[in-house]
Amino acid sequence: MRIKILSICILFLSFGVFAQKKSKTLVTINNQKTSVADFKRIYEKNLDAVDNEEAKDVTKNLELYINYKLKVEEAYQLKLDTLPSYKREIETYKNQLSAPYLQDTTFIADLVKDIYYRTKNQIKAKHILIRLPRDATPKDTLKAYAKINAIRDRILAGENFEKVAKETSEDGSAKDDPATGRKGNGGNLGYFSAFNMVAPFEDAAYNTKIGKTSKPFRTQFGYHIVKVDDIKPSKGEVEAAHILVLDTTNNGKNKIDKIYDELIISKDFSGLAQKYSEDRGSKSRGGKLGKFGAGRMVKPFEDAAFGLQNEGSFSKPFKTRFGWHIVKLLKKHPIKPFNELENDLRTKIKRSSRMQISKTAVINKLKAQYNIVENEVSKKILNRKNINGIPKDSLQQTLFTINNKKITQEEFVKYTRNRRNKPVFLLFDEFKNEEILKYYKENLVNTEPEYANTLNEYEDGLLLFELMQQKIWNKSSKDTLGLKSYFTKNSKAYKTADLKEIKGEVMNDYQNYLEKEWIADLRKKATIKVSKKQLKKLIKFYANK
Repeated sequence: MRIKILSICILFLSFGVFAQKKSKTLVTINNQKTSVADFKRIYEKNLDAVDNEEAKDVTKNLELYINYKLKVEEAYQLKLDTLPSYKREIETYKNQLSAPYLQDTTFIADLVKDIYYRTKNQIKAKHILIRLPRDATPKDTLKAYAKINAIRDRILAGENFEKVAKETSEDGSAKDDPATGRKGNGGNLGYFSAFNMVAPFEDAAYNTKIGKTSKPFRTQFGYHIVKVDDIKPSKGEVEAAHILVLDTTNNGKNKIDKIYDELIISKDFSGLAQKYSEDRGSKSRGGKLGKFGAGRMVKPFEDAAFGLQNEGSFSKPFKTRFGWHIVKLLKKHPIKPFNELENDLRTKIKRSSRMQISKTAVINKLKAQYNIVENEVSKKILNRKNINGIPKDSLQQTLFTINNKKITQEEFVKYTRNRRNKPVFLLFDEFKNEEILKYYKENLVNTEPEYANTLNEYEDGLLLFELMQQKIWNKSSKDTLGLKSYFTKNSKAYKTADLKEIKGEVMNDYQNYLEKEWIADLRKKATIKVSKKQLKKLIKFYANK
């Protein structure tokens, strides 16, 4: 029923805010004017939803529009727009409706193309990391930045990247481990492509030329520098299965060799995986690992899987740090053309951290567009140790303004209360960005006609739904005497004298009766003026079309 009411509102969408000022008035309902241009727009929108001449009648459509406007007006008079349930639902809908406006569409379109290139071409790189917590102070950040710059200077001066990585990188896998005898990878990451690394790292790698070392950049882990060794066309993804023996010694080698000999004879890879594999995660599935691309598996495993040419073929035994494996190629998934992958890539981007980059791009545009002024005197509260202990009366100064909107110290302190795990200076930046977006969303009704119209129809639709519940649906279901009386008076219209047999049909008719009575009452109390001259012109206009 709610969907039905909202559809009615779509048909009778109000265009008051953006109406053409020069258009003549067609109808005035309790001093609220609807222009000819507004009604034409509404009427023509209705035409797409009807398929018979009677429903296209201009006069009937005008009468329906008047009824609709009278109902909505009564809903506002009854203050149904102040109900907590209504406010919650409208706020939820606003967030959903405004979401597309908070995305930089140009940025996303360009990013989809970049991601497709990165999907088609895999990159080989190594890096050095200096760790830094997300809530690092400016002092700690500057110290880490100076450290990574000094490391980069050593490499630019000619020192070997892998050697420097083993000495300085705070990525544990880069260093040798004397205790276990494990050799560090010197920062080598092997080949990877889109979505294998965090977005800032991926961006830096693909924007660095082969043989060059990037400038320092920051991710959630800290500061990095990256050196690109190679870039080549991606082999896409593969589906594979494996048999694993965890013992990395010669005993494990002997065991995997026996399994391999048995495999050569039986060809039953799935059965042998279920019988012998020590990978608990894939054993019950016959060793199936699912689909993966470059950078998802350790290098020896990846090389073996992608080295198989024919689907159904399997490798000789090989060793990784996990143990001894035999891998079988189940299916190859080459990179699809852009037009086939575009929607999938767009979906992945929207689910990834890159959407935060899009949001940041929107915020930066808004910062350039708006007049944002910070009050340096008021900002001194950021230096107070116990900011949440400041009395409310002492937090009424303006912290900053966005155009003419004032944001007080009190609003910021409220924002910090459940976010005490971050430094105040970071919270201030986050709060300011959120307020900029909030200001933008609040003003969408003034800047985006489509948004304003859609929101208006939804607001009126919810109000009309609540009003119909109170005036018609609840009354018809609870008023058993009224229903019986209506049935008795109209018994000739029904085939049976037993109300129970056709209660649903009778209730529907009773609701229609109640609605007609209600509308008649609304019309008696209302002042409605229709311009006969303009109505005749409209009828003639559509008759000649």
